[in-house]
Order: sequence, then structure tokens, then C-alpha cells
Amino acid sequence: MDATPPATSAAAPQDGPEAAAPAAIEDAHVFLPELWAGFAEFQPRKTALVCDGVRRDWAGFNAGMNRVANRLNAAGIGRGDRVAVVMANSVTMLEVMFGVVKAGACVVPLSAMLTGEQIAALAADAGARALFASAGLHESLEPHRDRLSGIDAGLWFLHGATAPGWQALAPWLDGAPEHEPAVRYDMEDEFNIIYSSGTTGLPKGIVQTHRARQHFAWSNALEMRYHRNTVALATTPLYSNGTFLTMLPTLFVGGTLVAMPAFDPLAFLQTVAREKVTHSFMVPTQFIVTLAHPGFDQYDLSSLEAVLSAGSPLRLDTKKAVIERMTPNLYEIYGISEGVATIIRPDMVMRKPGSVGTPVVGYHVAIIGPDDAPLPHGEVGEIVGYGAGMMKRYNRRPDATAEIVWRDARGRTYLRTGDIGRMDEDGYLYILDRKKDMIISGGFNIFPADLEQVIGGHPAVMDVTVIGVPHEKWGETPLALVIRETGAAADEAEILAWANERLGRHQRVSAIAFRDDFPRNALGKVLKRELREPYWRDA
Repeated sequence: MDATPPATSAAAPQDGPEAAAPAAIEDAHVFLPELWAGFAEFQPRKTALVCDGVRRDWAGFNAGMNRVANRLNAAGIGRGDRVAVVMANSVTMLEVMFGVVKAGACVVPLSAMLTGEQIAALAADAGARALFASAGLHESLEPHRDRLSGIDAGLWFLHGATAPGWQALAPWLDGAPEHEPAVRYDMEDEFNIIYSSGTTGLPKGIVQTHRARQHFAWSNALEMRYHRNTVALATTPLYSNGTFLTMLPTLFVGGTLVAMPAFDPLAFLQTVAREKVTHSFMVPTQFIVTLAHPGFDQYDLSSLEAVLSAGSPLRLDTKKAVIERMTPNLYEIYGISEGVATIIRPDMVMRKPGSVGTPVVGYHVAIIGPDDAPLPHGEVGEIVGYGAGMMKRYNRRPDATAEIVWRDARGRTYLRTGDIGRMDEDGYLYILDRKKDMIISGGFNIFPADLEQVIGGHPAVMDVTVIGVPHEKWGETPLALVIRETGAAADEAEILAWANERLGRHQRVSAIAFRDDFPRNALGKVLKRELREPYWRDA
């Protein structure tokens, strides 16, 4: 009997020159927009966003992002395009920002604190092809619209109001498709451009890719133990890179993001207690005013699993108060928006006072000298850093991009931070000061942070910043600007004498000057350049 040969399975291996090539398995990556779609599918009713009384579950959040993405795609906006967003904190702002990303485009969140002229200049620098604004924020842009010739007439969107020349956002989105946009993402695609803070000239646009933002999300989630039941409170403006420290890890793990419309210490305390907040990010000034609130002890903050401080150094006295009165789960992070970061964890915060810790997972830091040679632990020099979260480049600034680069012996690209620091024998990093803020008095290097730490210990001092001012003999000398505690009676002479008794001879402050407030950026960092300028203008 003739035997019939068995049928060859399509999956069976074939031999010989006529054999078909095996099917290739895609080199798959996890992209943040695809994670969000997954959370909408597998935990649709779980709360994703809360802001100003509006709550959105994951299904609703993803649908909102998809409406924005699909409308943008239909308008010809997608990969390679930049979209500016100038909006106040809201659920809609989050849907717009990340809807731009889901469309495959690059979101450019801009500060609502800027003038219309500044906003137009940054949007033009980014090459924005569309712009979203909140009611009230659009008015200052009107005289400068001609600078944004790259934005077509129908791609100016206004949320919360109607105005000539603006497309009302709600009707534009009404009836928009909610399916996933037909977009394939790439790790090297641009995710966002963040403009660094600045008070003169045009701030530099920091271009960050999907790869960098994904690393930012998972590395901070690992370090601060974000999880699917996280309820994170964003206390700072959503356009700020610092806010991404809270926002991206929360959205990476499918948690709940609560955004404050604007920071207020009482509202912070009430929100933590009401929402059972587990994670939050605050700048030092926010810690100071919250701890000083008369109703502080009335609120239950026991849900806090991780509270992060960043933006500027947290004084030792404030740090102790946070640990004793708010939560022992205090983290401090140091970094630059361009992509360098270290973190000090709760178990080491008080064992290494003054340190900003060791590199966040996925980063490496080193100290280099004036000759750009690496320095051993213990030596003082400029901090440089390397890691997966580094920016791609500065937008349209190849000169500035080249200036920030330092390469190690292996040829790896590190970024110069412009900060002066040292590492101890255990590899813990200490920030001595910004290069540009260091005071050189009579040939001695004086680091304002050292003086601020001492002066901040006076019971009458709520906040302090030290700047260098002109001096006929020494070239420059330290001046301490102080915000007093409410009701404090100590005068300038008393605080000056107290401080100088505790400072080294070369560190002594020439004077104390009281201020009601300091100029700050969106993250509360004091703009020392603005404070110095009047003293040096005629020097």
C-alpha cells in the first residue's frame, strides 16, 4: 500500500534553499500611551485623575486622550509635530497634554506665569503647529499671534471660553472618535520639550524622547515605591518638569493622580486626609508654609508612604520637622531637567545630613576638576551625570548642546550640571552650590548653601537666601536676605550677630536685609540672579 506523506505544518522547520524565512518576532517596547490604553481596558472603573472636584476613571481618561489624539491626527498633526499647551491645572489639561503624545506628536507645556510675548517666543522656538490655552491665559497672546505663523487658523484651541480667532475646545472634541489612534511609536520619537526657567534671554528647550520619559517614569516609581494603589498628589503646576516626578510614575503604574488647581497649605492638608494620599512632591517653600499652618496638627497624614522634596536644598531644620511632624518617609532628589538625578532615601536622610544621596537607578554621576579630569571621592568639582533619562538635545541650540557634554574615558556622554559638589567615601553626593552662585570673597570660595543652613537655624528666620554683592576690598561679600517668621521680633543686627558667631571668619555675612518674599520659578526655586542684579547694575 502506498504511504501518503504527512502534511507539512506551516510552523515546521524547512530545509534547503527553497525554505521560507521564519516569521520575525517584533522587537516590542512598552510605550506609555499603550500602558494607558491597557489600564483603560483592564481597570476601567478605577479613578485615574482628580482635580478641582472633577474625577475621571481610567476608561474616561483614555477616551479623553484619544479624542484629542484622533482630532489632531485628522487635522494633520502627528509624528514630528510640536503642540504648545498653556493651560491651568485641570483634568482637561492632562487629557490634552497626553492626548498630544498619543497622537504621536511632541507636547510643549509652557508656563502660565510668562508674559504673552514670552509664551509666543517659546512656542515659535519650538515650531508649534497647534496651541491649546485656558480661558484668561489666551488674552496676553493676542498681540503676538503673528509670531506663530506655523499655527494654522483652525488650530488655536481655547478651553473654558469663546473668543474670536480661537476654536472652542469642547465643541471641537464633541463626537470625536474614542478608539486608539492609528499611531506606531518609536523610542527615539520626541515626547515633550521642557523649557528651562530663566529670567533673561530665551530659555533652552530640553527635548526628551519616549525612551527618556519611560525611564523617568519607571526609575522614580522603583525608587519611591509607586504601585497600582498609589494616590499621588501634584502640588505644583502641571507644565513643570518637577511635577513629572509625581505625574509619570503614577500614570506608569496605573495609580490615581490628584492635582491641586493651585497650592495652598490648608488645601494640601485637607486633600491628603480626604483622598488618603500616599505619594507627593513638594518644594522646600511648600514644606515650610505647610508646617507653619496653625491647623497642621488637626489632619491625619498617616497615609503618606513617600514625600519627595526637590527644586532646591531642604534645610536641616525643615527636614527634621517634616520627619517628626509630617512623615518619616521623606525622600530628597537632586537633578537637572536635562537628565541627571540622585536620590536620598528615608533610611539615610538623617544619617547623611546635607547629602542628596546616590544616583537614581539607571544613572551614574562623577565629579570633574577644572581640567575636566575625573576627581576622586572627597574632592570638590563640577557634577556630571549619565543615564537613560538624558535629553536628546537642546532644541535649535547645537552650541549649547555641545557645551553641556563631557565624555568619560569610555566615550560615554555625560551632562555637565553646572553645580559644585563632592562625594563622600560611601559615594553619597553633597551639593555645595551652583557654579554661578558661588561667592569669591578675598580669594576664598564661599558657598551660599552653607551660610543658608546656619542662618536658617535662627528661630526668627522662616526662609533665607544668600547672594554675593560688590565689596570695594574683597571684590564681593555675602548678603543674607531673610523672610522672618510671623510675629518674630528679632531685628537685622540680632540675626547678623547670631549668625556670624556660628560662621567661619571667611564666611561671615556683611549684612541682613529683610524681605517679604523672594522671586521664584514654578518649583519655588529662588531666582538669585534677579536678587543680585540691582546690587551689581552700577558696580
